[in-house]
Amino acid sequence: MNARIEDYALIGDEQTAALVGRDGSIDWLCLPRFDSGACFAKLLGDENHGHWRIAPEGAGVCTRRAYRPDTLVLDTEWETAEGTVRVTDLMPQRDRAPDVVRIVEGVSGHVTVHSTLRLRFDYGSIVPWMRRSDGHRVAVAGPDSVWLRTDPHVDMWGEDFGTHCEFTVAKGQQVAFVLTWHPSHQPRPPLVDPHEALSASVRDWRRWASRCHYDGPYRDAFVRSLITLKALTYAPTGGIVAAATTSLPEEPGGVRNWDYRYCWLRDSTFTLGALLSAGYHKEAEAWRDWLVRAVAGDPAELQIMYGLAGERRLPEWELPWLPGCAQSAPVRVGNGAVDQLQLDVYGEVMDSLSLARAGGLPTRPHMWAIQRSLMEFLASAWRQPDEGLWEVRGGRRQFVHSKVMVWVAADRAVRTLEEHPELRGDLDGWRAMRDEVHREVCEQGYDPRRNTFTQYYGSRELDAALLMIPLVGFLPPDDPRVTGTVDAIRADLDHGGLLRRYDTDAVGVDGMPGGEGAFLACSFWLAQALHATGREEEARGLFERLVGLTNDVGLLAEEYDPDLRCQVGNFPQAFSHIALVNTALTLFGGDQAG
Repeated sequence: MNARIEDYALIGDEQTAALVGRDGSIDWLCLPRFDSGACFAKLLGDENHGHWRIAPEGAGVCTRRAYRPDTLVLDTEWETAEGTVRVTDLMPQRDRAPDVVRIVEGVSGHVTVHSTLRLRFDYGSIVPWMRRSDGHRVAVAGPDSVWLRTDPHVDMWGEDFGTHCEFTVAKGQQVAFVLTWHPSHQPRPPLVDPHEALSASVRDWRRWASRCHYDGPYRDAFVRSLITLKALTYAPTGGIVAAATTSLPEEPGGVRNWDYRYCWLRDSTFTLGALLSAGYHKEAEAWRDWLVRAVAGDPAELQIMYGLAGERRLPEWELPWLPGCAQSAPVRVGNGAVDQLQLDVYGEVMDSLSLARAGGLPTRPHMWAIQRSLMEFLASAWRQPDEGLWEVRGGRRQFVHSKVMVWVAADRAVRTLEEHPELRGDLDGWRAMRDEVHREVCEQGYDPRRNTFTQYYGSRELDAALLMIPLVGFLPPDDPRVTGTVDAIRADLDHGGLLRRYDTDAVGVDGMPGGEGAFLACSFWLAQALHATGREEEARGLFERLVGLTNDVGLLAEEYDPDLRCQVGNFPQAFSHIALVNTALTLFGGDQAG
């Protein structure tokens, strides 16, 4: 592995994002969208698959780095024998084209700095043609064109299929780089002033962060998580991608490598709750509207995920020329789980739209009609087995969490009609459905000998998703079956004091070889469940440990490996940061926010 996953920081413009390493190298960037082909793919290969490093000549990792407070502007500094130099990285809010701005500034002494740019379009597979034009270095291949310039001008040269330059900065001197992508058939977009872009980015991010209502403990981690969610938002549509990356392994050297650059319905309720409670109603409304557009259509064809604008076709394929992060192959683009049946998403959509209505978001004329259509389908389909929340590839089962979320769908539909009698719907039928689902789950999904709910009907396996049972209101927190389930999950799925999602060694359940790390969102759910069941001190202790797993700039991946003591999985992970925000709100009181 070129670097640990947590060695990276994120910059972005709410349409795409880049990962910057502690060595000053941008090793991942997809242009022009999150789900476009990467032009820097060293993260999943080596330098020949594309990267852009700016650092003092001969230097390794930086001395220190940090985001400017309440922004997504990153400062990286190196102290050398000759002096100290700072590189400031950002992606300004785009007008027409995406830009990466990197400003080198001398802090003390005289430091020689080297820049190496290797552009490789289509995930590291295409070496572009380089030329000079109007003070730029221009890289072109097929539909892609990237323009690079410096301010002031610095001479560049080509070597080893890369573009290089070297210069010296003294205290107070600055050299700015601007890299701009645009379609190769179009004229060059307007030039961005890098220094004005920096000032505007700092101002705009701080103005946005100042809207946060939360003023409780761990506020810095809370705000950083919100900024990360904002950075993972595709601004034109309001969709929020699960992560900025594809194929970062859940187990180094393993095959559990998936593309997370899409929008999952399973995140919807958690995301809406976090945004509404923190005071970001505009963002919550944009996400709600994306959700309504995405799910519109035949309810039998509801997908578990969609593209940034609600695209439905996300075919999965492999990139054999990339060896993968930590030699974890295959590298995948697209996600085959898009074709799975996951009944829980109906509950998550119904819960989200119920929450949006209760949170005061303006309704849409067709919103209830869509919800009614979803319920009509679910009434006839809920008894089917499915692949479940975790998108297992070992065949469909009667997953208990899926049935609990079916109950949530019926419950929220009933509540909506009770609170808004002017709406039309099958109130008596949905009440009966709610009662039937509840009765079946308690009879077939509960093991009385062990006093715990199980992963699927008739199984002995457990599932961390069962921690949702008290959190969604299926049973009260003081029900002995709830406390028994929390205790059983805590004991059986423990991984170094954190939680696995389920037992990956269980025969045939997920259909994949190998294992994975502890799932951070599940560990946050455990903190919420401990709080709900009256174990406040333990809940806060676990939350404090989880916050301590963020990297030096406050970011979390999907999972953490307690044995290797490193983050694993795609990065940064929206689900993990949403869970951090919602757990802080749960533990430290609603009076701290909203």
